Amino acid sequence: MIEVKNITKIYDGQKAVDNVSFSVKEGEVVGLLGPNGAGKSTLMKILTCYIPPTEGEATVCGHSIYDDPLAVRREIGYLPEQNPLYLDMYVREFLRFAAGIYGIKESKDRVEEMIKLVGLTPESNKRIGQLSKGYRQRVGLAQALIHDPKVLILDEPTTGLDPNQLEEIRNVIKNAGKKKVVLLSTHIMQEVEAMCTRAIIINHGKLVSDDHLGNITSQQLTEKFHQVTA
Repeated sequence: MIEVKNITKIYDGQKAVDNVSFSVKEGEVVGLLGPNGAGKSTLMKILTCYIPPTEGEATVCGHSIYDDPLAVRREIGYLPEQNPLYLDMYVREFLRFAAGIYGIKESKDRVEEMIKLVGLTPESNKRIGQLSKGYRQRVGLAQALIHDPKVLILDEPTTGLDPNQLEEIRNVIKNAGKKKVVLLSTHIMQEVEAMCTRAIIINHGKLVSDDHLGNITSQQLTEKFHQVTA
């Protein structure tokens, strides 16, 4: 569902992403790991057609990021690292707006379904600007899921969540991953262990490790992360 082939992105002569290749299939929740500045967010922006690569090719659900970027965007639910929200909008108002962008006909029912799914019910009558960071993350996740995309790309999706919220959102992401492709970035090993079936590590823009978590313990993954990013 996601195919990345020799993707490179160069900024001012520096390679933010350096000849990266991998694929992700339906039913996989893949953690994209790496230290700050490793290239995780840049790679996600390329896959969502937010920025073009300098070299290489990628497809999402068979659609090329070059030839059919609109089709790629239709297949993706995206939660960027800096969660962009209209703070003056109410929660339901914003989610109806997001549903309208995707042409969802029964938007009222879908909005209520998303509010319940991500645990927004206690705060659903508030303006987004009144919400805590954790609840804003939930709104961002709800908009990423509202059109039932085949692919979820989540950049640091659990940022700002308290322990109770964290458990709930982990379960939402894990359940979504049973029928979708999920690619999420994090630098927290516990998140990978709790949600992911596979871990890809990048460092200085290069892919340095790719492991199925059934073949490796969390301790081994932590040790490998330190080893390949030192």
